[in-house]
Amino acid sequence: MSGSGAAGAAAPAPPAQDEGMTWWYRWLCRLAGVLGAVSCAVSGLFNCVTIHPLNIAAGVWMLMNAFILLLCEAPFCCQFVEFANTVAEKVDRLRSWQKAVFYCGMAIVPIIMSLTLTTLLGNAIAFATGVLYGLSALGKKGDAISYARIQQQRQQADEERLAETLEGEL
Repeated sequence: MSGSGAAGAAAPAPPAQDEGMTWWYRWLCRLAGVLGAVSCAVSGLFNCVTIHPLNIAAGVWMLMNAFILLLCEAPFCCQFVEFANTVAEKVDRLRSWQKAVFYCGMAIVPIIMSLTLTTLLGNAIAFATGVLYGLSALGKKGDAISYARIQQQRQQADEERLAETLEGEL
């Protein structure tokens, strides 16, 4: 019985995620999140090997970012954490723009703390993950046919207005 309850609880999550994202774009965002987590972790470790306190703080923040990105985008990598699946389900219910703001904000904080090449390169992929989610929030680009139809309707309306003003002057 608990299996059917878990399936029922997981059913509401996909509609929030299905806001115009194709399956391959969703997987691209997840892959970027995992790669961003790896780059944050490696760069965070390098940042922690210093005597400057702000670099150490930025490195610890980057390690935290790596853990959060893995927890949100690939919870199977965090099987030792009891609440990993719960957090992943809650994050999957978020809209794309909310994920974009969260991921970009997480990636900017260490750069503000310590502007070094290590923090820039380490957070670049994590920031790119937020940008990918932000682009998905904008939606699909319209096709050329509907755009041409709208332009033609606007042009006809402008011509009618111009004709009416010219007739009114005569």
